[in-house]
Amino acid sequence: MNKRQLLLGSLAAASLSKVGLSWVQAGHYPNRSIHLIVPSEAGGGTDFTARTIGLKLSELLGQSLVVENRPGAAGNIGVEQGARAAPDGYTLVMPITSLPMSPWLYPKLSWDPVKDFSPIILACAAPLIMVVNPQVPANNVQEFIALAKKQPDQLNYANSGNGTTAHLAGELFKKMADIKMESVNYKGGGSSVIDTVAGRVQMYFSTIPAALPHLKSGKLRALAVTSKHRVEMVPDVPTVDESGLPGFEVVGWFGIFAPTGTPKPVIAKLNETINVVLKMPDVQTRLARQGLIPGGGTPEDLRDLLNADLNKWGKLIKEIGIKTTE
Repeated sequence: MNKRQLLLGSLAAASLSKVGLSWVQAGHYPNRSIHLIVPSEAGGGTDFTARTIGLKLSELLGQSLVVENRPGAAGNIGVEQGARAAPDGYTLVMPITSLPMSPWLYPKLSWDPVKDFSPIILACAAPLIMVVNPQVPANNVQEFIALAKKQPDQLNYANSGNGTTAHLAGELFKKMADIKMESVNYKGGGSSVIDTVAGRVQMYFSTIPAALPHLKSGKLRALAVTSKHRVEMVPDVPTVDESGLPGFEVVGWFGIFAPTGTPKPVIAKLNETINVVLKMPDVQTRLARQGLIPGGGTPEDLRDLLNADLNKWGKLIKEIGIKTTE
């Protein structure tokens, strides 16, 4: 099992012993409020994760953690503000899951995800779930692939915006399954789910919480999850990997970063403290109920994951020629 699989398949088992520096090496940090920039609107997965972790982090550090929602430009506005913040540990940023895609989709970005940020910790992973309208005559991934090959270009899948995780999941699925299928572009996940339920599109790679009510009511059928391992929220749903496309993995993730230049003892203290938070049973339960896999590990683990996904998605985006309008 490689490092990526360990990170995204068994995140809850990250060991605190990997953190080499003691809390006391950060001196009196923090001695005032910490601000965590979330580059999306309140109520989404990034915001939920930030507030879940932030509440416990405040208690352990003895200082308040203020979540600042700064949406806009596919998350790029908030990330840029985080990159330009003072590197003192008092402004952090938790980008949305498109962080590894943005440099390839927006070549004129004023920030670089590697050069402008110091990784702190992987907060959690966010698998997707492959769902179809119940009228689609396919009960598993292999039957769906067979149907798509029998009817090339006759099946549609929803994507929640060019370059989103859902879009890239669909394109990677097409490539690995060697099928032809049309992508229908939507402005977000809500409308993508609605049109899949209505049958205007046949398939969608949805977030699990958004799909779950429709799965329970029978308005959608789940075929597979996109992580390497099954997800606690839907334990009976197999993975795409085990369903006949070995190696398929599309998992968004939320990481916490600081501006480059933030002192290493501060990074170490934040990493060690958040590792403690992520092992708290109530935090793990709250995240699991949202279809999220708790993270953990070292800053180097997050750096490796970021680099791996930059390479993975950069290659696919170039190959299929995804264009953005911004």
